[in-house]
Amino acid sequence: MSLKGKRIGFGLTGSHCTYDEVFPEIEKLVHSGAEVLPVVTFTVKSTETRFGKGEDWVQRIEDLTGNKVIDSIVKAEPLGPKIPLDCMVIAPLTGNSMSKFANAMTDSPVLMAAKATLRNQKPVVLGISTNDALGLNGVNLMRLMATKNIYFIPFGQDDPIKKPNSMVARMTALTETIETAINGRQLQPVIVEKYKDEK
Repeated sequence: MSLKGKRIGFGLTGSHCTYDEVFPEIEKLVHSGAEVLPVVTFTVKSTETRFGKGEDWVQRIEDLTGNKVIDSIVKAEPLGPKIPLDCMVIAPLTGNSMSKFANAMTDSPVLMAAKATLRNQKPVVLGISTNDALGLNGVNLMRLMATKNIYFIPFGQDDPIKKPNSMVARMTALTETIETAINGRQLQPVIVEKYKDEK
């Protein structure tokens, strides 16, 4: 299906090491004709890491999408009733944000946007990037997988030897996951050999 004319919310959380995989996929969405509304957590906006400054990532996504970031809970809330989305994406989704989302906490603009989208019974697509998907956060991952209108970009272990509990989404499947989610289906297989992509 075509995403032309679809309004896609795109949430970034603080897995800074994954942004280089995500931004080319945002560019694909824009080139497909989708309207992409960027949403960022407070961490994304304010943190400086070895992967770059928060303000630079914000500027980059604004330039890419042509829209100002939604950076407060108040600004994100209208994505439910007033500015409905066809789909909300969170990629990367950290373990911290995943655990909050699974337990109905909305303490960031990204989680508020996701909650507002679920309220409209529209799909939320998650691209996980967490060191404890097969650890303490496993229960939260499974809870979200069993929740109506939540879909996952296929994911797998990114380094099963050194980080056996870590799982990361195969971000190159993002667009296809959105297309199937809008049609009410989970892209399969959802568990993939992520680490093989990087060798």
